[in-house]
Amino acid sequence: MSDAVSIGVLGLGYWGPNLARNFAALPDAEVTWLCDGDPGALERQRPAHPSAQLTSDFDQLLADPALDAVVIAAPVPAHAELALRAIDAGKHVFIEKPIGATLAEAEAVAAAATASDRIVMVDHLLEYHPAVIKLRQLIEDGELGDIRYVYSTRLNLGKLRTDENALWSLGPHDVSVALALIDQEPNEISAHGESYMNPGVEDVVFGYLRFPTGVAAHIHLSWLDPHKERRITVVGSNKMATFDDMSIEGKLTIYDKGFDENFESYGEYLARSGDITMPHISNEEPLRIVCRHFVECIRTGQTPRTDAASGLRTVRVLEGLQNSLDSSRAGAEV
Repeated sequence: MSDAVSIGVLGLGYWGPNLARNFAALPDAEVTWLCDGDPGALERQRPAHPSAQLTSDFDQLLADPALDAVVIAAPVPAHAELALRAIDAGKHVFIEKPIGATLAEAEAVAAAATASDRIVMVDHLLEYHPAVIKLRQLIEDGELGDIRYVYSTRLNLGKLRTDENALWSLGPHDVSVALALIDQEPNEISAHGESYMNPGVEDVVFGYLRFPTGVAAHIHLSWLDPHKERRITVVGSNKMATFDDMSIEGKLTIYDKGFDENFESYGEYLARSGDITMPHISNEEPLRIVCRHFVECIRTGQTPRTDAASGLRTVRVLEGLQNSLDSSRAGAEV
């Protein structure tokens, strides 16, 4: 493929304009369509993309035979239906997380992606963050030793939602990263949450995952917190590491800490506290990396790092956590 990949962006609310900006900046991609039901949103984007065609009709966008790919940044309940329509129209699909609002929807999109010869990629942004990629490399190289457990915090005094809880609003980030780092699916899933601001909509969630190898993961999500935190810590048998997305410098910190067996006294362990290091991490915008990867996959035919199957795994865990939340809520009401 020698010509630029033609991109159509659907949804110009909060995140869609960021996607359009990053795709337009790539030398081998061109934003040729912008689609949104709000005429005002379309007009606000016209100066940034003067050559793009504007429409409020998704079918008009899909009918363009010159359009290679569709970027879906619409509300979550519409993700699966729009993705299926785009795949059926023969377009490559880039879809915001999660891939579907339910497991059944995610399964339908994953099945359609498998049956087609189109690239379907989910925007699990953090999996492309240079610090997370480095963290995954440290794990794969055995630098941290055997992984004991992973825990994450995603907290803020943020916008209260009534259409989705903190699990589905914030959780896809941390669940997808946990699955990528541990490289397994959990065999135990549980969650507890509380709805302080809107009945039935959890604004704080504590999730627990246990994996077949015994690795555990804990996820704390809240938009009702005095601190703004986006942090993931991996505890290994040799070393430990923390990815702090809110840190201006030192996004990834490696701690040479742990317990070493004391061979002078059988069965006892001594605490070890060694050097703390901060490897150099690229400051390239993760969203630019994501968009570039999608275009490269279209041009080369390679499978995306976060393909439809990856998106399905994340939703499978999210639905398991939601089922646990529902059960704990029902038990509390008895």
